[in-house]
Parts: sequence; structure tokens; C-alpha cells
Amino acid sequence: MIPSKRRLLKYMAKLYDLCVLVISFVLAGVLAYSSPRDLTFARLMAVRITLGHCLLFVLLLFTWHSIFTVCGLYVSKRLAKRREHILEVCKATSLASGFLFLSAKIFHIAMVDRAFLVLFWVCCTGLMAWGRVVARSLLLSLRSRGRNARFVLIVGTNERAIAFADQILGRPELGYNIVGFVDDDWGGMGAFEATGHTRCCTFPGLAEFLRHNVVDEAAIYLPLRSYYEHAADLVALCEQHGIVIRFDSQIFNFRKTFAQEKDLDEGSLVLAVASSTEAWPSIAKRALDVGLSALFLVLFAPLFALVALLIKCTSPGPLFFSQVRVGVNKRQFRMYKFRTMVVDAEQKQNQLLSKNEMSGPVFKIKDDPRITTLGRVLRKTSIDELPQLFNVLVGDMSLVGPRAMSWRDYQLFDKDWQRRRFSVKPGITCLWQVKGRNSIPFEKWMELDMQYIDKWSLWLDFKILAQTLPAVLRGTGAN
Repeated sequence: MIPSKRRLLKYMAKLYDLCVLVISFVLAGVLAYSSPRDLTFARLMAVRITLGHCLLFVLLLFTWHSIFTVCGLYVSKRLAKRREHILEVCKATSLASGFLFLSAKIFHIAMVDRAFLVLFWVCCTGLMAWGRVVARSLLLSLRSRGRNARFVLIVGTNERAIAFADQILGRPELGYNIVGFVDDDWGGMGAFEATGHTRCCTFPGLAEFLRHNVVDEAAIYLPLRSYYEHAADLVALCEQHGIVIRFDSQIFNFRKTFAQEKDLDEGSLVLAVASSTEAWPSIAKRALDVGLSALFLVLFAPLFALVALLIKCTSPGPLFFSQVRVGVNKRQFRMYKFRTMVVDAEQKQNQLLSKNEMSGPVFKIKDDPRITTLGRVLRKTSIDELPQLFNVLVGDMSLVGPRAMSWRDYQLFDKDWQRRRFSVKPGITCLWQVKGRNSIPFEKWMELDMQYIDKWSLWLDFKILAQTLPAVLRGTGAN
């Protein structure tokens, strides 16, 4: 759901600009027609404002917003220079001031004269440019620290692909990391290798590479005519994994059309986004995760202490079981649960593989001899999963989402369409949890995960959360 962050920033920029317009209009009026001696709060409150004035001002705001949008102020531009941002703001505010002057002539607004327009333009331009410079500096600072990083796979090894890579490598603060290049052997491979870049795989090995590496985006830099089949296969493969596809804006070699240098997010066509990208529902989901996980951790603190004491008294070993699990786009994180098995349970698993009762790559047996007596109770009640609230709080997991899988289970997946479940954050509970858990065959489990991803909404999350407690109390499929 990363595109939602970009949309949230866009909405915040629009709101900031509207506030700047209102403030600039008021400041221009105050500075142009009031002296410090005569300016009082009572005089300001005594100004008569009619309904017509309000409607006219709303019309101005709407038009100004449209001008700013047409001027490209809300198009993300990671690759643009600071000077370009400021020039765009000057252009947009100049057009907005021109429209204000034209409106004043048409509607006979006496207060909008030259002095007012100059003051309006200075205030508006200064505040908008300052806001963008500050926001840009904060974002660059976060990206230089590894936050908001995007892992990009470049498909092709021609000159445009190399130039694209050099552009990214020359600006590490932009937050893009190159995973590698994909291409078969061709006449220009020697020139590519001389640049110092490395090829991670060929087209036949791409599927295997995607299964074992973190890739958020795939940028295609291939000649469309001769590599159409490769490009089509790549799009289909990335769609199965939930990876975003970006095409080179000059893929058709335009000679008379001038391309603008914009951010990678806006300068290319985006395909195969695996999950909902609506900004506000996504932000609301994260806010729900943080709020409820923090609340539950406080409420369940006495239960945590009691369970910890019981584990220590009933079996030797640590309180928590931690294991590397697969997160968004195969990012790995360490997940925590209360320990319900003997200490060397993972080492003993190979001896029990013949007794596995689950289809697919998942390992489950009903009477697992590795589970402790207390562990059976914790699993039956799902209390063992409560420490995952810490994973939700820090952002590795969500309250609702596909079940977190171990790296061992992930490597045993044999169908790429099933790997699309890793295009969203894993969760503590999901449709699988409320519809029977371990009693559901693996294929049906994967279908439920796809159903959740394709039909995701906040309302669906609330429904699953509401159904989770009854499912836990029934204990169906839990072992």
C-alpha cells in the first residue's frame, strides 16, 4: 500500500496551498489598506462579509487550485532540483495572481489594486516555496537514513537502462535501491559489463530470482518490437508477485515530443498494483493497527506476566519463540510468539515430516509431540499469538492480513500466483483464521488470501476482527 503514502503527501500539499492562499489574501488586504496604528482586532471583526463575497472567494480558491494542478505542483518529482520546484511555484502563483486581477476587473473588486496584487504574490510565493523546500529537505533526510526505500529491478542493459541506473546511484537520498539488471546475452553486453554494473539473472532465471529477493518495482528498458514477448511475460510474472511495473517513457523513441523529467512514480506507466492504493483507507488502517495494538498491549499486560510465569514454571527455555518470517515483497522480519514447544522443536521437525496433515508447504500435525502441556492451552486460545502485537506496533505486521509465513514454507511454494499474498503486510488474523484455520486445505487458504487482497476495505477488516473472537472461542482448526 505504498502508493497511499504518496497520495497522502499530495493531499497535504493541496491543503497547505489552500491555507497559504487564504492567509496571503488576508495579509495582502491588511498590509495594503491598514496602518499599524489603525489596525485593531475590533476593526477586523467589523468588516462586513456578504454571501456573495464568500461565493466569489470559494470560486477563486477552486480556480487557483486548478491552476496549481495544471502547473504540475502536485506531481511527485524526486529527481527534480530545488530550483525547479521554486520556478514552478513562481509560475503558478503568477498565473493565480493574474486570474485574481482579471476577476477583480470583471466583478469590480475595488480592493484588488496593484499594491494588493504585489503583496499577495510575494506572500503566496514565499510561503509556498518555503513549505516545499522544508518538506523536500525532510523527505530527503528520511530517505538518506534508509526510510521509505524502494527496491527497483531494471529490465534491460542498453544505454537508457544504464543512464537510468546512474541517475539513481548518483542521488542516494532519493531512496531508490537497484536490485540488479535482467537481460539475455546480446551484442552490447560487453559495453554494459564495462560500466561496472552487474546482471543478476537472465530472462529464464527471472522467476526464480523474484521468488527469493525483495523487489518493489520493475523498470522495463527493452526495445518493444524485438522483446515484446519478454516484456509481456515479465508483466504477467510481476503481476503474480504483486510487483509494480514501470515503463521507460521513451520506449517509442519520440523525436518531436518533449518528455519532462519527473519522479519515477509519475514519469512512467504503472501496472500490476496488487492491493488497494486508496490513501485515506490505507492511512486509517495503519492508524487502527497502531491504536489497537497499543491498547491491547496495555490491557493484556497482566496476562503477559501470568503467561510468562507459567511458561517459566512448566518448561525450561525462553519465554518467547522468535522466527524469521516473510513480509511485504519478501522483506524478512523477526516475529514473536509465546513459546509453546520444546526448545529444539525446529530441529525435530524433519523427523516428523511424514506425519504432516496439511497440504502444500505448511507443516501441521494434530498431536504434535513437541508441544508442551501449557502450549496446547495457549494455542487453543490463541494466546500464544499476542506478542505479535509488538510486530504490528512497529509496522512489520497488521492486525488483519494474510498469515505470516516462515522462510522455509515460502521456499516450498510451487505457484507464483500464490506469492501475491506477500504484496501486503501479513496479519495476526484474516479470512483463513475465521473460516476454520488448519481445517482448510492449503489451496483454499491461498484463495482466501487473494480474496482478501482483491476486496480489501476497512469494513472488511472490521468484519474479520469482529469474527475473530468467536472463531477463537470455538477453537475450530486450532492445534
